[in-house]
Amino acid sequence: RYLRTLYLGLQSRWQAEHRRRHFYWRMMFESADISMLRLLEAFLKSAPQLVLQLSIMVQQNTIEPLQGLSASASLVSLAWMIASYQKVLRDSREDKMPMSYKGAVVQILWHLFTIAARAIAFALFASVFQLYFGIFIVTHWCIMTFWIIQGETDFCMSKWEEIIYNMVVGIIYIFCWFNVKEGRSRYRMCIYYIITLSENAALTILWFLYYDREATSDFNALILVCVVSSSFALGIFFMFIYYCLLHPNGPIFSHRSVGCIFRQEPPPVPGSPVEAVTSPPRSLPRTTGGERDGAPGERDSCVPVFQVRPCAPPAPAARAPRTEGPVIRIDLPRKKYPAWDAHFIDRRLRKTILALEYASPTTPRLQYRTPGAPQEVLEYETTV
Repeated sequence: RYLRTLYLGLQSRWQAEHRRRHFYWRMMFESADISMLRLLEAFLKSAPQLVLQLSIMVQQNTIEPLQGLSASASLVSLAWMIASYQKVLRDSREDKMPMSYKGAVVQILWHLFTIAARAIAFALFASVFQLYFGIFIVTHWCIMTFWIIQGETDFCMSKWEEIIYNMVVGIIYIFCWFNVKEGRSRYRMCIYYIITLSENAALTILWFLYYDREATSDFNALILVCVVSSSFALGIFFMFIYYCLLHPNGPIFSHRSVGCIFRQEPPPVPGSPVEAVTSPPRSLPRTTGGERDGAPGERDSCVPVFQVRPCAPPAPAARAPRTEGPVIRIDLPRKKYPAWDAHFIDRRLRKTILALEYASPTTPRLQYRTPGAPQEVLEYETTV
């Protein structure tokens, strides 16, 4: 995968002007897939090793240089991978604003301190209650997995593959927050961090009540408790810095982030085809039942390409004049087929669009069958 990404990147620099975009987006797709695999690998390998190393340090009450270096490398790799995946994912989608390097650095610090607090709390509790720690981890993983499944993600090609993917993501949720679904992630994230704070406090307090007084002094125990609390507080502080100052869509308390889906639309352009949906090669964000009914989305979705139609339909959105090019006609209503079929169709369409873009300088467009009112197609404008 790395070699293929490198090859596509070189081709995007060496090819003629009308072919560069084709190879560039293929490179971005490969890079996003690599980032996801690196993220899963880090949390399946580095995260358990980090907890094990910290637990051994607590039990032995000593930190050897190689132990400290290894634990630090595991912690940094976890924070680095999740911030890197978020940046690459945004860069590979035209319906998302790109993340700046300042935002990526702050996001690394956010996850670094929250994961550090989580791992230290796990290590403290596991050093005293080994069996109960295993029961706690399995219970938390099951709850998080069912929560993710209930959110109806659509990352894989089949339902059972999606469940396995959700089970793997549930392991990530043991340590930190990871958004896997379009929608109101702000509220889900608040719920997650409230649960995490409660668990960290309970695990740390139980360890403080039952730790070995002969191996660890009261002063060192108090320092460890302060480290857990201050690390989590620093992580939440950097999270607020990211969302208030460095989020790609602007500050979270900006007047543009509240009700942006109901902003006034410009008058329609006469003669524009209403049923056509412009589609550069991208992953297609899904439509949930609540969103189809007009439920407001979160601010991450408030960009011109991903726009929710309010309950009271405004004037149709203006469409820029298009250059005539290839048209892909789909004998299906827009957003009326199941999520599993939608993902399969999108994968096939993406290959077709890439092939057409390779042969044509203009971007192909999709045309769905519209049995109902034409304005229903304006419910979402997304990219494939």
